[in-house]
Amino acid sequence: MKKRRYLKALICFLFVAGASLLITPEAESVPAFARQTGMSCNTCHYQHYPSLNSVGRAFKSSGFTMVGGQSMIEGELLSIPASLNASVVLKVRGKKTNGNDDTSGKNKGIIEFPDEGVLLFGGKVGERIGFLLEAQLKAPEDSAWASFKMPITVAEVKGTNLSLIPFTTDGPGPAYGFELLNTGAMRIQRVLEDRKAISAQQYIGTGDRAATGISFVAANPKYFANYTLWAPEHGTTDAGPYLHYLRAAVTPNFKGWDLGAGFQVWAGNTNFSDPAVSTWVPTTPGCITGCTMKLTTTETIMRKKASAWALDAQAQGSVGKYPLGLYVTYANAESSDAQRANFFNSSTNDDKTAFSVLAELGVIPGRLTLAAGYLAGDRGTVANSEQNSTSLAAIYMIKQNISLQINHTAMSGDYYDLPANNENKDGDRQTIVMISAGF
Repeated sequence: MKKRRYLKALICFLFVAGASLLITPEAESVPAFARQTGMSCNTCHYQHYPSLNSVGRAFKSSGFTMVGGQSMIEGELLSIPASLNASVVLKVRGKKTNGNDDTSGKNKGIIEFPDEGVLLFGGKVGERIGFLLEAQLKAPEDSAWASFKMPITVAEVKGTNLSLIPFTTDGPGPAYGFELLNTGAMRIQRVLEDRKAISAQQYIGTGDRAATGISFVAANPKYFANYTLWAPEHGTTDAGPYLHYLRAAVTPNFKGWDLGAGFQVWAGNTNFSDPAVSTWVPTTPGCITGCTMKLTTTETIMRKKASAWALDAQAQGSVGKYPLGLYVTYANAESSDAQRANFFNSSTNDDKTAFSVLAELGVIPGRLTLAAGYLAGDRGTVANSEQNSTSLAAIYMIKQNISLQINHTAMSGDYYDLPANNENKDGDRQTIVMISAGF
């Protein structure tokens, strides 16, 4: 079992390295940025958003401070755009599965309008300081600040930016602090919508968690590294000690191919308060009727660990005039134990693992891409642990900032041999149709 896992990890890197050597390379030219820079979307994104190219990585590494298209307000200790840059990001999604359980919304077919809807504010707020705020309108108990980060470039040493990035997020986990690859190492930055079917990291759950912390980053065009201290809560937290997240990757260019390969490690133990539960109880113990009531709040101390690691690689280039992206990942989450549950694997039997490979070809460059991928997952349970996914997708760019995606996933493996996990639930097929827009 262990040898097979390490073999899959090795295949990740051999696949991308071999593909980049066998295919005739041709560098792809790109146009655009956003309001702050005065350039269009294709300047920063590879084939379609949210995938980044080398220009997009440079913009993100600068802490969102690159300017060009806007007038600036300059003064002593002041350098900000004349206008606050804002945008709306919206996803409208339809989802259909093939299970026989007609009480499941997905089997009947769900329309999510919106699936996501956020106001994004961001850009330069000072010399070498930027920010990104994702604001949302949700239930009263949820934070309007879905995610926030403020990259602060402390110094530049021989072309390498050294930065501190305080952040908080309600979903993407500690990788939200800083990430540049498109492999699913960070939840928001991936090629296709069905993230757990195309990315090993997303399958094991490292990108599906609230996180608050600070990232210490070194980045230049050839590599980036990120060490993060984080707590597993959004915004206010009493977690301690902090957990650890380490990320490093190289991003070389080889014969016109933009390559990337790296690793991730999540580690540490922490204790934190579970969200408080408030209940009304009698002021007099044992009182049953006619009682005076008081509101009592109770908290549970959670004792958990973060224990996982991942390898990933990507290659972005062209086959003749057709842009091609290749993405491979491997991830492993240690099993839970009697003392502490692992955030990323509830099984106490064995490690949770996944291996994925994905290719996306621009059949009509700048307009239409076709993608195919495969993920082999293992939940680490005693029985019926194998979960595999085969994905086919098409993404049509209506405009640079508006896309239509059709994503079909077929599941297999002994997990789906049980009727309770298959026909009596949500089945083993899922189709997503989504319109995504940013403006």
